Amino acid sequence: MADTEKLTFDELITHWAQEKPHQTALEQDGEAISFADLEERSRRIVAMLRARGVEKGDRIAWLGKNARHYFELFYSGARLGAVMVPIGWRLAAPEVAYILADTGAKLLFIDEGFDDLAARACAEMEASPTILDTPTAKAEIDGAPAAQFDPAGADDAVLQLYTSGTTGNPKGAVLTNANLFSLRLPAEAAAQPWSSWDEDEAILICMPCAHIGGTGLGIMAIAAGIRAIVQAEFTPDGVLDAFEQGITRLFIVPAALQMVVQHPRAKDTDMSAVKYVMYGAAPIPLDLLREAVQTIPGAGFLQCYGMTETTGTIAMLPPEDHALDGNQRMRSAGKAVPGAELKVVGEDGTELPRGEVGELVCKSPSNMQGYWNLPDATKGALKDGWMHTGDAAYMDEDGYVYIQDRIKDMIISGGENVYPAQVESAIYGHPAVGEVAVIGVPDDTWGEAVKACVVAKPGSEVDAEDIISFTRERLAGFKVPKTVDVIPEMPRNASGKILRRELRAPYWEGRDRQVN
Repeated sequence: MADTEKLTFDELITHWAQEKPHQTALEQDGEAISFADLEERSRRIVAMLRARGVEKGDRIAWLGKNARHYFELFYSGARLGAVMVPIGWRLAAPEVAYILADTGAKLLFIDEGFDDLAARACAEMEASPTILDTPTAKAEIDGAPAAQFDPAGADDAVLQLYTSGTTGNPKGAVLTNANLFSLRLPAEAAAQPWSSWDEDEAILICMPCAHIGGTGLGIMAIAAGIRAIVQAEFTPDGVLDAFEQGITRLFIVPAALQMVVQHPRAKDTDMSAVKYVMYGAAPIPLDLLREAVQTIPGAGFLQCYGMTETTGTIAMLPPEDHALDGNQRMRSAGKAVPGAELKVVGEDGTELPRGEVGELVCKSPSNMQGYWNLPDATKGALKDGWMHTGDAAYMDEDGYVYIQDRIKDMIISGGENVYPAQVESAIYGHPAVGEVAVIGVPDDTWGEAVKACVVAKPGSEVDAEDIISFTRERLAGFKVPKTVDVIPEMPRNASGKILRRELRAPYWEGRDRQVN
């Protein structure tokens, strides 16, 4: 298809305005904009940005929940080559201030309800951006002419996403037009069913736009020329409403999917239009897969593995590898998507034999341009074109990747390497365990000791000694937890990932390092 040859927002917006002018591009809360109107409106946004002094390469920021207005600003700024920086709305004022200062953003667009947070963040800065609330920005857009401009090219930066920052300050991953759109060509060439789109499809955007799992869905929609339904944030009711609006695809983390399929409304909601449920951040528990397949019987399930620095998905577990009776491959992150190359390397950078644990690295046109203003960090992450993911993994003979853990989360106990994810996988099979996270805590004898933090299944009680005995039957002795904490819930970041640092913090308080 002609649209897959286009690698910039400007080319895609122009193309869809000509090909399907009256089809809805974006909608939220019943208000929609067609591709033709988006093309014209985006030119007005470009004029508004230029009137405010924004040129190619300048940063503009968004502070707020998901909004159609955000995506209009992002798409339009990208046509010009202005770089959008969506900021997580759950962040504290000092964290917002750090990102704004790091980007040097000229404009900060804020959604309704974020005036106070924006003001407090900007008060901490020596040179703060101009703040534009949504009514003011929309009024300026409505009054601007539809501008002519020199469009950004494929290699120009258009998006800057900040990493979750599980340790230290977050880093800004700079992504170009080509990073965002290049993998569509090999995906279509591979003729995978989920890489083609029907005319009547619609995609739901409910994950936070400050993450690739949120903004990335908007990128997917504009690339495919299909309707994107934007919701301010994830709620189970919102997703069920979207099913009734006819969405055909969505991305969701497993914990959120569980809330949807277990909602009282789920059994009466028509989900027949859903073709694919994409999920990530964690593998899908077998019980949840069974429940989801019963609830959304026509959907194919796709596990997506990737990171901000790779512009999202670089490995995928396809529907045919999801089995209701479970299988080994469901423990994997799938295998490389068409156009991306994956390998596992040792500390010296050489590729390891299949089955050996090392660091997963990726070569792909979707790899970021680099970290903003951090040349050393960029050099460390991107070596000879390979993005070093920081994930410890092994690959089987068929190319399926099995993530063991974040390398930095590895526990060293008595000189032995313990990957928490392996211990968690063993414990998760216990019938009373709903969720588990394994951490290393200080130990005077072994340096670090393995501790399991466990959330019980509803209606169950967890016995710590029983968990230890259960694990000892399944893993080497040095991997078995020495202690078990039963906690009410897991701490998570906005993208649903468990924050091990919060679980570790009480045990490492007062120490210089988080290793022993």
